[in-house]
Amino acid sequence: MTSFQADYRGAEVSASPNHNERVGVDRPDILLLHYTGMPSAEGAQAWLCNPESQVSSHYIVHEDGRVVQMVPEDRRAWHAGKSVWGGETDINSRSIGIEIANAGHPAGLPDYPDRQIETVIELCLECVKRHDIAPERVLAHSDVAPIRKVDPGENFPWDRLHRAGVGHWVEPAPIGGGRFFQRGDRGQPVEALQSMLSLYGYGLEISGEFSPQTEGVVAAFQRHFRQAKVDGVADSSTIETLHKLLTTLPRFA
Repeated sequence: MTSFQADYRGAEVSASPNHNERVGVDRPDILLLHYTGMPSAEGAQAWLCNPESQVSSHYIVHEDGRVVQMVPEDRRAWHAGKSVWGGETDINSRSIGIEIANAGHPAGLPDYPDRQIETVIELCLECVKRHDIAPERVLAHSDVAPIRKVDPGENFPWDRLHRAGVGHWVEPAPIGGGRFFQRGDRGQPVEALQSMLSLYGYGLEISGEFSPQTEGVVAAFQRHFRQAKVDGVADSSTIETLHKLLTTLPRFA
C-alpha cells in the first residue's frame, strides 16, 4: 500500500508499510494517545514509516497542528506494543493510535503547543464519533503499558480534552494528609485498591500486596488523572479520584 484515502479530512497521507489486519474485532473501541519522544517530529514520522522499525501509528500530529495519516483506520497499526486494558491484550487490534509530536520526558516534558492540542481535540472528536468509542476508552499509552511507557506524560492536558468532549475525567481530589499505601504494604485495603484499578481497566494482579507492579499502575493512573504528584504512592487524593471516576462510569452509575 503506497497511498490511501485519508479518514480524517484534514490529514496528509504518508503511508507506512507497518500494519496488518485487525484481529477479532469489527471496529476499534480504544483511542490511544502517545508522544513521539524523539527530538524532531520529522524524524519520528520517518521512523513510523520505516519498514525496519516495525512500529507505526494511524496518525501523527505535528507541533504546528499538521496531521499526517500513516495507516488507514480499518487496519491494525503497530503502536501499543505489549499492553493490556480491561483484560484484553491485543490493544493494537482494538485501537486507533495517535502520536503527538513532543520530545517528552527525555527533553524535560516540553509544553504541548495550543495549536497542536486544538488539532488533537478535533481529530479525537472525529475518531470517537466515527467508531463510537466510549469516553473512558480514550487512553494514554502509559495506561495500557504501565512502567514500560510514560507517554503522553503528566503535562498532557487531559482536562482540556474532556472539556471539549474527549475522554473521561473528574477534578482530582486535593492532595493532603491521611492514610496512604506504598510498596511493601499488604492487606485488604491494598486488595481493594487493586480491585478498583482493575475495575477501571488497568492490568494488574489482585494480590493484596503493594508490589512494584501495583506501584507502576498507581503512577500511571496519577500520570493521567492526578497529575500534580506522580510518585506511585496511593494517597487519599489518588484513591478518592479513582473512586470518583468509577462512580461516574455508565456501568456503575
